[in-house]
Amino acid sequence: MLQNQIILNGITIEQLAEALAPLLQSTISQSQQALPENITRKQACTILNIGLATLWKHTKEGKLTSYGIGNRIMYKRDEVLQALKPLNI
Repeated sequence: MLQNQIILNGITIEQLAEALAPLLQSTISQSQQALPENITRKQACTILNIGLATLWKHTKEGKLTSYGIGNRIMYKRDEVLQALKPLNI
């Protein structure tokens, strides 16, 4: 029974790598999209157009959530963008 087997005959390693490259690239790009992108405090300030002190204030008030990586403070880009709320003017 050869249902789940692939038999490679007469193909070089280079040809195999060339054939698998598009599949691997799409898999890698999909996995990168699935993970939230972490951004620095300065990047979060740039997105929100605020200063570091204001960013700290919003974090302390619970409007934003910060995450620690080693001694660095990071934010999730999606959460920073979700913190923006439309005004009823």
